[in-house]
Amino acid sequence: MLAPSGRNYEDFKRQIPDIAMPLLDGIRSTCMSLGDNVIEDVRMHRVVFCKSMTFRWFADIEPQQDGIIVKIQKSRKEPVQTVHISDMKQISELGDAFRDAYEQIH
Repeated sequence: MLAPSGRNYEDFKRQIPDIAMPLLDGIRSTCMSLGDNVIEDVRMHRVVFCKSMTFRWFADIEPQQDGIIVKIQKSRKEPVQTVHISDMKQISELGDAFRDAYEQIH
């Protein structure tokens, strides 16, 4: 689905460091596989993953020079979990957190 901002993922990838590219692609793949109603909102410096048209986000990813800052929001009542990842193993470790956050959005 097209991002609400009108930007697409391919445009976004042109501006990020090469070291962050596989991490970004891995997180994107994980988030998009959670359901048919996942919306990718490509913003100026980050990509936000939302559930359906309510645009309640569950994952916010921001590329850095040495990895990616990942924010996971399970609900508005819980604090946002922030993690810095720098290798692919960490993405698989975050898979359950992405799934939990996605499933808790109503």
